[in-house]
Amino acid sequence: MKFVDYYAVLGISPDADDKAVKVAYKKLARKYHPDVSKEPQAEDKFKEIAEAYEVIHNKEERVKYDELRRHQQNRARQQQGHYGGNNASSQSNYQQSDPQTDQEFSDFINSMFGGAGGFDRSGQSRSNAARAQKGQDVEIEFPIFLEETLVDTVKPVEFMLPQRDSSGRVTEIKKSLKVKIPAGSVNGERIRLKGQGGLGSANGQNGDLYLQISLVPHPLFDVEGHNLNIVVPLAPWEAALGTKLNLPTLTGNIQLTIPSNSQSGQRLRIKGKGLMSKKAKGDLFAVLKIVNPTSVDDTSKKLWEELAEKAHFNPRNNWSKP
Repeated sequence: MKFVDYYAVLGISPDADDKAVKVAYKKLARKYHPDVSKEPQAEDKFKEIAEAYEVIHNKEERVKYDELRRHQQNRARQQQGHYGGNNASSQSNYQQSDPQTDQEFSDFINSMFGGAGGFDRSGQSRSNAARAQKGQDVEIEFPIFLEETLVDTVKPVEFMLPQRDSSGRVTEIKKSLKVKIPAGSVNGERIRLKGQGGLGSANGQNGDLYLQISLVPHPLFDVEGHNLNIVVPLAPWEAALGTKLNLPTLTGNIQLTIPSNSQSGQRLRIKGKGLMSKKAKGDLFAVLKIVNPTSVDDTSKKLWEELAEKAHFNPRNNWSKP
């Protein structure tokens, strides 16, 4: 597996803070989300973006990744110095993949998204006991979209499985399954697939496969338990006069009525439009946010000035007087 610069994937600098990471992810997710994007290969691009986000927004995994990235950059500089940097041949060699970094990156990805422990770096089993032993359990992170939690969903899963050949060496084979994900699955939930892990030895039972559910962050909705929040931008006059608008939900648009005299931060509850739980369904909360125009023309400016003169309103009346 070739090394991937996740910062480049997200279009951010390596020192970007959590807020910048989330903003970058949401912008790209909105562009490439398979449900709305018309970009070529949008689904593959979205998966790469989601993978990058899962690593970079996780503090512990980001530290590991940054260390790996530094090694990759150092080796690249050393390789450039070895071949020289002043001709096309040297530049070509400089761009070649570094097998050591690629292997370390592959190990890192397997450990986070689909690796199986229980074997040393030489690929040999940590136990040579001849007695029956249960096969290695395998645990992988399994990303699903919010929309897929609303109903029972059958999804394919591929993972690497350790297997001992006739000579006793341990190798890895790719295994593919179709898995039923029950409606109402939540972030962090573990689904056990009995006997789908590593092969047992000396007639021992096979290990189990554990899928750890990871909800893919949505470009519009934030998850809060089984409820969802969506920020609804409003023009000042829409908040003051009230309006009707089309509101996105996980199952399609609905019409939402904004009452007059609405305030920023006000939450409107749409019952039953959240995530499924095992017994019921959560709600969707529309969080209102008043947004002013970034620029106004002369006509609009005069109207604002007229409103300022005629409106008897002081938003700071509750401040204590000096």
